[in-house]
Amino acid sequence: MTGGAAFTIGISILIIVLVILFFTFVPVGLWITAHFSGVKIGIGNLIGMRLRRVVPSRIVNPMIKATKAGLDISVDELEAHFLAGGNVNVLVDALIAAQRADIPLEFERAAAIDLAGRDVLEAVQVSVNPKVIETPQISAVAKDGIEVIVKARVTVRANIERLVGGAGEETIIARVGEGIVTTVGSSGRHKDVLENPDSISKTVLDKGLDSGTAFEILSIDIADVDVGRNIGAKLQTDQADADKRIAQAKAEERRAMAVAREQEMIAEVQAMKAKVVEAEAEVPLAISKSLKDGNMGFMDYYNMKNLLADTEMRSSISQMGEDGGKIEE
Repeated sequence: MTGGAAFTIGISILIIVLVILFFTFVPVGLWITAHFSGVKIGIGNLIGMRLRRVVPSRIVNPMIKATKAGLDISVDELEAHFLAGGNVNVLVDALIAAQRADIPLEFERAAAIDLAGRDVLEAVQVSVNPKVIETPQISAVAKDGIEVIVKARVTVRANIERLVGGAGEETIIARVGEGIVTTVGSSGRHKDVLENPDSISKTVLDKGLDSGTAFEILSIDIADVDVGRNIGAKLQTDQADADKRIAQAKAEERRAMAVAREQEMIAEVQAMKAKVVEAEAEVPLAISKSLKDGNMGFMDYYNMKNLLADTEMRSSISQMGEDGGKIEE
């Protein structure tokens, strides 16, 4: 192989590689599709999207749908929405659906709804076809103490004007639950609620629960009403048990105080006995001292001992008589 032939082959390979890179980097096929679809976009715009790390197909394909639907949207608006983190395809579908349903929805408002994290297409669909939100079982207690379990279905329609900054479904459910609890709680008897459940939906609907939310409440229907526990009786039983425990605790406290007082009295008696024993122990010393000092004679001491012995004998005889009487009985 000559040097000229090798150079020609090298040039050919280089040209092929450059062509492949060109068609890879520049979406010519997408540009042709857009051109024949009536979308005015240049090759330079597509290359610029590549440089700005924007996938051209995510801009051009929604732009084709918008153009075919007759929407007045520019490529720059869609690209800016994409760079802001929005879903361009869903945005365009929502604008087309709103146009078909004759709902006034501007591009700026739709973009704001999408960037706020809400599904703008679903919002448009709910505006056309109202949505039914089913609440969980809500427990409420009437004035007679009987628990009433209510389950409701709330029919809502999306409010496009309040989608940005408006509360969602959780707020609707919470407000409806609060209204049901208030209505049942104000009823004198639980039978009134069972006999006329429509009063719940009417009262709750009149409260204007959809203010500040992204929805408009069309109707509130009571799906199910059940009777639960007797909360009033249970509370009375619990109160009686609590009172009983309090009384038992106070009685136990008084018993403990009595036992402590008894122990104190026993201790005082023992202390007095100790003092008596101590005093008795000092008597012989006092007698001995009196004998030494001559304040008492021997006969006086002898007469005192006889008196003590006589007293002790009388006490023993009296004790024996009492014991004998008890045995005869």
